[in-house]
Amino acid sequence: MREQQRPVLSARGLVKTYGAVVAIDGVDLDLYAGEVLAVIGDNGAGKSTLIKCLTGAEVPDVGTIRVDGNEVRFRRPQDAQEVGIETVYQQLSLAPALDIASNVFLGRERRRPGILGSVFRMLDHAGMRKEAAEKVDSLGIRTLQDITQVVETLSGGQRQAVAVARATAFGSRVVVLDEPTAALGVRETSQVLDVIRELKARGLGVILISHNMPNVFEVADRIQIQRLGRRAGVITPESHTPAEAVAIMTGAVTVDDEEETGDEA
Repeated sequence: MREQQRPVLSARGLVKTYGAVVAIDGVDLDLYAGEVLAVIGDNGAGKSTLIKCLTGAEVPDVGTIRVDGNEVRFRRPQDAQEVGIETVYQQLSLAPALDIASNVFLGRERRRPGILGSVFRMLDHAGMRKEAAEKVDSLGIRTLQDITQVVETLSGGQRQAVAVARATAFGSRVVVLDEPTAALGVRETSQVLDVIRELKARGLGVILISHNMPNVFEVADRIQIQRLGRRAGVITPESHTPAEAVAIMTGAVTVDDEEETGDEA
């Protein structure tokens, strides 16, 4: 039962405004270890702002965020990363001219042991390539065969896999995926969904932001619906259909707090 578990990541009453614009208005969220929580909603529903607040890219004006029950205050993305929260943005933030291994360790490069690293500041390229290959292999990603391949030569799905591998290499608790299947073909989308299942099987909490309803209903355990900056409801693929989820998104149907499956599960 969910109420007997402590969320790995939770938020209560988050508010974020930009001048007169209220981006999110008193939003709650709970994410548990080993679950995929999808966050859906129309444009302007507050999905992106909510995720930015949870990952340190934005600081909420009001509200609390807890990791494993402990209150935290993220002032920058590095603060979230330090407690094991990694984000894969839709833009991916990869360096096209570098190889796969270099991108996995981008900004967290390892130096060689001993005097070569401490004095001459030489990078441990061999060690990073070995560890990057292990991370890719552990996720079951079979489309990345050569860890020294330059990223600009990869397909869209392969680039997404590199970004996910980088996130899981350092994300010990939560991985946030922002539209991971956008602009991907059917085969590459299937590969990304397989990676999401693998993250769940490894016990990580996964937040999936997506407009793709079939994908959401295929991999999500629970679905949080955002509307006009607020949480409109929390449902599951078993309790509601995609059409019903869209109806909640558009305001045609409402979900009372006491009826939310996220509170009862």
